[in-house]
Amino acid sequence: MQAVSAADGDDVYLRASALDAALSMLAAGPCRILAGGTDVYPALQDRPLIGRVLDISGIADLRVIKQSDEYWSIGAAVSWRDVIRADLPPAFDGLKIAAGEVGSWQIQNRATLVGNICNASPAADGVPALLTMDAAVEIQSCRGRRVVPLASFITGNRKTVCAEDEIVTAILVPSPATVGQGYFYKFGARRYLVISIGMVAMRLLCDTEQTIAEIAIAVGACSEVATRLADLERHLCGQPLLGAADLVSAAYFASLSPIDDVRAPASYRIEAVEEAVRRLLITAGSDMGQVN
Repeated sequence: MQAVSAADGDDVYLRASALDAALSMLAAGPCRILAGGTDVYPALQDRPLIGRVLDISGIADLRVIKQSDEYWSIGAAVSWRDVIRADLPPAFDGLKIAAGEVGSWQIQNRATLVGNICNASPAADGVPALLTMDAAVEIQSCRGRRVVPLASFITGNRKTVCAEDEIVTAILVPSPATVGQGYFYKFGARRYLVISIGMVAMRLLCDTEQTIAEIAIAVGACSEVATRLADLERHLCGQPLLGAADLVSAAYFASLSPIDDVRAPASYRIEAVEEAVRRLLITAGSDMGQVN
């Protein structure tokens, strides 16, 4: 572990090369966690980076995507580009599409998936796809390790359940939720380099008769926290994929609470994500038809 002090005695830059060292530094006092830095530095604007900063980008164990019998693990320092390049099941395809639409290639090479989750923006690109795979968040401190469902980890706009002495070390995707095909649809004022107006992720598994055996749908940027559409999922499960788009109605989006802002009014967001769900179902039907 390496520490470099700034001119102000309270300003310290820490770089850990091992997780144990990072946890020890967090136990000694709150730190701003730095991995890719693509959220931290833009937020500063022209202000200096002050206080205690802990750089975890050099911890090799956190730069790994690995599989066990129980789950796939995506380490805290894994970049979006690492996700795109990884050999993952088709259920992760929605996450890969989201990764390819995050900022520019330079951002994708630096920004981390876990950083995107911890930033806890309502428009965080990675959250909807991970929700469709029942992802959980691994959190560690010197006090121990805990695993929290992603659906419970983000509690509001820029808010998570992480304590000051804790660090997110990985995203965990349970193996049973990696079946099926993943999809993702994001819309905004332009294709790239934009904060989304809305986004939809879907994971779909059909039987040999092209009946929906399992489906998960999540919407982002339309509530303070991205959310699964559980009622719609139950309605579609067991239905033929062909024509499933016609079963999607506005009633299943009533739980969303989008805001009006300069990018779009709330009413447009709800109508647009409803249409996005239909388009993903039609795309999935087309894909199944091509396979057969």
